[in-house]
Amino acid sequence: MRGRQWAVGPVTGTPGRRSTSADGLGDSGVAGGSAAAAPVVTVAGVDAAGNPAHPALAAELVRAGLVVGAARHLAAAPVPAGVETVVLGPLSPALERLTTAVAAGIPAVVLASGDPGCFGIVRRLRAAGLPVRVLPAVSSVAAAFARAGLSWDGAAVVSAHGRDARAALNACRALPRVAVLTAPGAGAAELSAGLAGWSRRLVVAEHLGTDAERITWTTPAEAAAGSWTDPHVLLSLAPTPVGAARVDNQPAAAPAAGWALPEGAYRHRDSMITKAEVRALVVAGLRPRLGRLVWDVGAGSGSVGIECALLGAAVVAVERDPAAVDLVHDNAARHGVDVRVVPGVAPAALDGLPDADSVFVGGGGIGVLAAVAARRPARVLVALAALDRVAPARGVLRTAGYTVNGVQLSAARLADLPGGSIRLAATNPVVVLTGERL
Repeated sequence: MRGRQWAVGPVTGTPGRRSTSADGLGDSGVAGGSAAAAPVVTVAGVDAAGNPAHPALAAELVRAGLVVGAARHLAAAPVPAGVETVVLGPLSPALERLTTAVAAGIPAVVLASGDPGCFGIVRRLRAAGLPVRVLPAVSSVAAAFARAGLSWDGAAVVSAHGRDARAALNACRALPRVAVLTAPGAGAAELSAGLAGWSRRLVVAEHLGTDAERITWTTPAEAAAGSWTDPHVLLSLAPTPVGAARVDNQPAAAPAAGWALPEGAYRHRDSMITKAEVRALVVAGLRPRLGRLVWDVGAGSGSVGIECALLGAAVVAVERDPAAVDLVHDNAARHGVDVRVVPGVAPAALDGLPDADSVFVGGGGIGVLAAVAARRPARVLVALAALDRVAPARGVLRTAGYTVNGVQLSAARLADLPGGSIRLAATNPVVVLTGERL
């Protein structure tokens, strides 16, 4: 065995070697440490050009008994002759070999692209119970924004690699600044095709850090028709002022001002707006979050869809009244969210829309509800003021294979009376049906 022999000790709490390393960092990258020693897996980032960048890596390689990495990373790193190497392919065999090395007290090094703590191998190593120290390089996301000359403090970073690409696509639809780590079949061409109807400017970063590096500013239509080298990074950018970063540094967190906002937070006509008490239940039932797509059909003022967008969801608002369409645009801009507004009469206006995860039907009648249910979103909510529509709506959802629950909401708000007294002023009762597909 090459390299220094390490004593095996118990690992509790945060995994990692318990001695302080020469650079003053414990194995989790946090200053300090205790006196006991345990073997550790050092995960070192390799920059976009394939070069090991961290100055502490050379010393780690000298004392390593095992080095794991992709073939290109092993070729680029100064691995001493005779040290056992494992070329990464399927991850399970490498994890087994690393686990054996740690149990035997053999220091190991894993070479990985960029910052291995960001959608990288660190998560899998920690899940396997391995003690880890990370020496990061510049991530491909940071490199892509740098090449484009853009700040990315307000950006969301998502991955389409090894997971449902729809979540990454919906993040691009919902948020003003998104970086996507792509994968074959889930790259710039495929994701861009799903951005039709959203105003976006794209940057495709290929071969970062190499002589073949290419940074392309493009549109969704152009990118969808293009051919791109895997892997690459896709940046999705909305125009300002929607593209402005949130001042609370949380691009997809719950809105600082809350939700179920009072009606006065929106422009509306003749009180044609979903009341706050009803909106609270509806938004909760729609379950909006980053990675999901919500339709708001019969949007009116757009309050339901806007609050879903404030909670991170991508939103399509369908509205037939041209005056109300303008209200939705205005209200979305007022609240700093990007809602795609589709003018037109449902159900025809629903044709060609991307499939939704959940739908709110605020108007349009039974025919619209049936058309929505036929698209089979996971959840459908409908608000009904007329009692004679409750049973037919419930029947439509049940026939389409949904389990249906309903609640009638009545609210009475405090109102002033002359002389300083107060009374209760009732709002119109509304029945909310929730259909959930099994």
